[in-house]
Amino acid sequence: MPNSPSAPTDLWLRGVAVNTGAPADVLLRLLDPAAGEARRILCEERRLPDEVVDAVVGHPDAKVRRAFAGNPHVPPAHRGRLVDDPHDLVRATVAGGPHPRPRRPLPLPDDVVITLLTAEERGTPQRLTVGEIVSELMSSWQVSASFRYRMRGHEHPAVRSLAAGMWSLLTAEERNGLLADPHPDVRSAAEYRLSTADPGAREAELPDHGRVRWHILCNYALPDALVEAALADPESRWCLAGNRYTPAGAVARLARDADPEVRLRVAARADLDPAVWAGLAEDPHEQVRTRARVQPLPRTPEQCLAVDHEMDEGAHDCACLILESYTEPDPDWYRTCAESEEVVLRLVAATCPTLPADLVARLAQDPHEEVRHRLAVRHPLAPAATVLAAFVARPRQRAYLFAQSRVPRTGLSHLLDHEDPEVRALAAADPTLGRAPVELLTDPDDRVRRAAAANPLFTGEALEALLHDPATAEGAAANPGLPAPRLHALLDRAGLPR
Repeated sequence: MPNSPSAPTDLWLRGVAVNTGAPADVLLRLLDPAAGEARRILCEERRLPDEVVDAVVGHPDAKVRRAFAGNPHVPPAHRGRLVDDPHDLVRATVAGGPHPRPRRPLPLPDDVVITLLTAEERGTPQRLTVGEIVSELMSSWQVSASFRYRMRGHEHPAVRSLAAGMWSLLTAEERNGLLADPHPDVRSAAEYRLSTADPGAREAELPDHGRVRWHILCNYALPDALVEAALADPESRWCLAGNRYTPAGAVARLARDADPEVRLRVAARADLDPAVWAGLAEDPHEQVRTRARVQPLPRTPEQCLAVDHEMDEGAHDCACLILESYTEPDPDWYRTCAESEEVVLRLVAATCPTLPADLVARLAQDPHEEVRHRLAVRHPLAPAATVLAAFVARPRQRAYLFAQSRVPRTGLSHLLDHEDPEVRALAAADPTLGRAPVELLTDPDDRVRRAAAANPLFTGEALEALLHDPATAEGAAANPGLPAPRLHALLDRAGLPR
């Protein structure tokens, strides 16, 4: 049938591109350049059948391959198939990771990481050098800690040197092996890590200001003269208070600092002397006192970091990255946290993805709302009702919950008239409503109208009418109840070749 000027063909193409019921032979037609924006949506914004993945990976247009290389909805192994792509921007997109970046980045397969790390220039670089692509990789959070550790004996020095980044977890023998490595780059990486704990490696003077000064004061062992100089500077004292190499005597002095922010940073240290801890537990400043009290000694640096995150006032609605832990969670400590009377410690427990089912059930009934919300966002076993409550109450967490596919999609009729359009849209797509959500087809928000039109409760003539109404055409084309012949007919109307 020839294309009609009045037919909402662009909207149909966009809808078909996200239609979860569309078979592979329909989706493959959208790879034609005539599909326009729908082609990008198909490659970048949804999961794809294997047959379509094969076609995308082998597609002659680098724009198609690059869109797929950054798709956050497909497994890293699928994106990794483009690691040897002839176009540097495609390889760079694989290295840089999905966009938008997921809150919990998944690692690339070992062979993909090794290929990127050991790549050589292919003649004159097009837009990006191999080194720049590696930089994209190393800042993408797609290289796991376990990979870095396992590669300490790899044959290629660019891969082997990554083990130096796991310095604190290496044995003395493993460290010595890297320090004596035959390749200078590996030795240099190991020597750098070793030097951070050597006060003698620092110069007698620090830069007057800037990020380099801040980084050194926060992370490096310092000679006594520099420690004394830093103690005399109010801004430097805050840095020293969190530096794990700060001598015990200086820590004790910082615990009596006039600035409560400095004392708070000391109170979060894992290596406190019991007498210093006891003094901070009686500190006149409530936040300092609480930080010391909620976490008695002994405690580990990893435990301190977990508590610090929950003590942060902005952490309760944080949409920051959920990073991989370099150490295995201590189940006994997290159980103690889950059973604690301290809300902060229960919040910590709710962030542990390996928390057992009995404690998950306990925290799902926690009297503190924020504990329940944190559990919903961070634990894969959180009950559906808990996840739904967090979805409704925490808009900033919704994209992450959707990406995890843990948001309930049924039993949502009570949310059809919710004031938040994103919540109404969720309810509008519920296939168990008992009736088609006709009232939401005229909702003022286009997301709600699309979700309602895509509800499989609309069928037959009603669905056909929605397909020809510009206000609902995109959602109707995304309706998984449309049979393959009808989807093909929509693409025919849009002028896409078979």
